[in-house]
Amino acid sequence: MASRRGKTASPKRVFQPLPQNSCWIQNDAYDRRVYGQLRSDSPSLHALEETGGTFLPHFGSLLQDLFCLLFKTNVIYRKEAEVLPSALLNQTLLDSIKQGSQYDILREQTVLDEARAALSTLLLGERLLRLLREEKIINRRDMRDLWNIQKQEELVNERREAHEDANTIPDERFSEEGKKALAKAKHRLEGEVQGAEALLRQKTAQLKQDLEEIKTKTSYQLQAEAIRVAQQLEDASEEAESWGTTIGAGQRSPAGAKIELGKRLAGNEKLKKLARMVGRMKFHAAALRKKVFERANQEVLEIESGDSIQRLLPHELTALHHPVLRKDFYRRFLDQELLQYSLRGVEEKGKGPMIVCLDGSSSMAGDKEIWSKAVTLTLVDIARRQRRLFRSICFSSADTPLQVLDLNPRDRYELEAKNVMDLAEYFPGGGTDFQRPLDAALECLRQSRFKKGDIVFITDGECEVGREWAEAFRRDKEKLGFSLFAILIDVGSSSRGTLNELSDRITTIHQLTGEEATDIFVKF
Repeated sequence: MASRRGKTASPKRVFQPLPQNSCWIQNDAYDRRVYGQLRSDSPSLHALEETGGTFLPHFGSLLQDLFCLLFKTNVIYRKEAEVLPSALLNQTLLDSIKQGSQYDILREQTVLDEARAALSTLLLGERLLRLLREEKIINRRDMRDLWNIQKQEELVNERREAHEDANTIPDERFSEEGKKALAKAKHRLEGEVQGAEALLRQKTAQLKQDLEEIKTKTSYQLQAEAIRVAQQLEDASEEAESWGTTIGAGQRSPAGAKIELGKRLAGNEKLKKLARMVGRMKFHAAALRKKVFERANQEVLEIESGDSIQRLLPHELTALHHPVLRKDFYRRFLDQELLQYSLRGVEEKGKGPMIVCLDGSSSMAGDKEIWSKAVTLTLVDIARRQRRLFRSICFSSADTPLQVLDLNPRDRYELEAKNVMDLAEYFPGGGTDFQRPLDAALECLRQSRFKKGDIVFITDGECEVGREWAEAFRRDKEKLGFSLFAILIDVGSSSRGTLNELSDRITTIHQLTGEEATDIFVKF
């Protein structure tokens, strides 16, 4: 009996593992796939996650929870025992946002809308990060406590793994003395696990107490931020859709692109004002282009592909009467592949590439900048529709680098919204130098891709050029056979002096609001 009792093994202590979840809101494979794709497509969302991760543990999980909170129709929280203690602050932040009527107002715009939910997540996440940096939610000591709890969780897992590994070691091969040493080691490891767990419970309890104290203050702060985001979201989403559809690429933008556009538009009054002005100017330009052609000044040149209803060949219209051919007609209309007459006007010069030199000097600040960029972006849209290459050259003083952007370098002349926004936002300021951008434009025209192109020069005209340079420029202009169309921004002070020397035609902003706009929006 004694020998049997000696051989009886003591029961092994089994410790419950820590939860693996750091997200508080239940999500499925679809939610994770959608959010992962949005994060991959949006550099801003990815950068926010990386930056926030240096302040709080599980900041990426917080962003994913925010997305689910705004996107999912049925929001279900996990039980506290299913989530890591180091993510307790995330629960407090989510609860604070969910309280109050502003959450319902925000959700009306975001539920089941991937782009809007992600944009709201980005805007709210940036505001949360700002509050954390300014220590308005928790102070540095509390942040250290969170990181210490995460380290304690890692320590508990390490001790448990060591204890489990020790329990897998068979003691039959050891001597009596070895068995005693192994049992002693197992007992010591068991004590270490118990101690690590006790310390983790103590730190977690203290964290819960601290979070309870800041709950009311945090709730007021985040509800106020949610109201601001809701106010920004509607405007930014509509503007992002407008920029992405009509300017960005000639088609609906992917969700990631909408997030980036929305972020840049949110709170940026200059871009919002510019978007509205571009919309009005594009409408005016489209109205001019849709007018009946002046037959006295135009003649049929050849047959080409396009989408101009007024100039379609008769047999193309007969397809509309056939149920199958009608669908093919719609497809070719969208792809600009319908056969139509090509008209040539006696005053019309080719439809070659556009090279737009845009004045970004200090004298163009304010309304002048908005007007000049509205004209530029309207020309961008015309170039896209007509499948013409478009290069912009933004300039200021002689020592300021030129911003050179090829906005539609690809085969189908599609535009990238990011490049368009870079053009819209960039404003170097400083002095004015006409010679550098025009030299760059000349160099561009010498390239085969931009052969037969023309230059549009947008400025308030306040600059002088050297006499020898002006003479050389006119010789190059005659040799290369291009035209220079100047658009004078006559909002406030302006000057025609230098433009009269260099330009073939000068149009003012005031003329662009009337029939005179035909020269630049139709004939160019």
